[in-house]
Amino acid sequence: MTLRIEHQSEAFPSVYAIRSGTLLTTWDELLWAAITIGRPSTYHVFRHGPASAHEAIFRLALVRMAIQEGWHGQLHRTDAFAALDPTEKGMVSYFLGMMLCKVFAGQLLRTPWLLHLDVFRNDLNPLVLGRSRPDLVGQDYSGNWLAFESKGRSSAPTHWDKMKAKLQAQRLICVDNNSCSLHVGSFSFFRNEILEFYWRDPEPESMYPIELPKPDAEWRYYFEPALSLVSAEGGSSLAAEREMADVEVAIHPKIRQLLEREEWLGAKRTADQLREVLLAEGYRPDGIRVVAGESWTKKFEYRER
Repeated sequence: MTLRIEHQSEAFPSVYAIRSGTLLTTWDELLWAAITIGRPSTYHVFRHGPASAHEAIFRLALVRMAIQEGWHGQLHRTDAFAALDPTEKGMVSYFLGMMLCKVFAGQLLRTPWLLHLDVFRNDLNPLVLGRSRPDLVGQDYSGNWLAFESKGRSSAPTHWDKMKAKLQAQRLICVDNNSCSLHVGSFSFFRNEILEFYWRDPEPESMYPIELPKPDAEWRYYFEPALSLVSAEGGSSLAAEREMADVEVAIHPKIRQLLEREEWLGAKRTADQLREVLLAEGYRPDGIRVVAGESWTKKFEYRER
């Protein structure tokens, strides 16, 4: 079933022709975004395998716990999410914000490739990154780089929230000496228990700029969760978790063979070259296919212990 997410879009250059309205998506696309947000995780110190698979399933579980499909394709906050304490809500909201940012960037900005800035910590002084910085950097189909500050809220963002996101997005000025085309501040939030999205592209100006190197091995953080789900052997415990997740994940053979050789940049480049082929064969532009099972359209049941 088609899912509907209302969004407010402001200050984008006219060339992008982005207007406020309703984005149409699916559980398949949302869960693909959840799995492929390129960021370090609890298990990122491990080579792909059972630990990475648990991380991927954890991401899927966050989505299932937090949102559910309504009668008209809207996404509602679950009772389980509402029952979390403020710290837990903040963590889940942040993840939902990144997931929706990836979906909107993929559809409306033709930018399916997103990496979290934390994957560059070995290349940059942590003091340079700091806390006031964008969350994600993305590359569109034309090779342009875009900066995203992604936030999640339990209610609509205030004017100050939007200004803060604007300032953080502006700090990333270039990747591999190529200036960022957009500096987007975005929010996922709930209005009357329904998930919505807001984003804008502010003018870039920053006193504390961040310049990133060109991603290479960092693409492992993008591909590894999906790869772990299709290749890990984790015993009965992992098998049970995968069954409960009710998601089928596949990787195109030409991409998978590169990933299994840990040729992360090669896989990214090959996916770019084969994009039309991948799309024609039912994969996403990165060569990954995620299919949500029937349980994702059913109401999530939560019982307090």
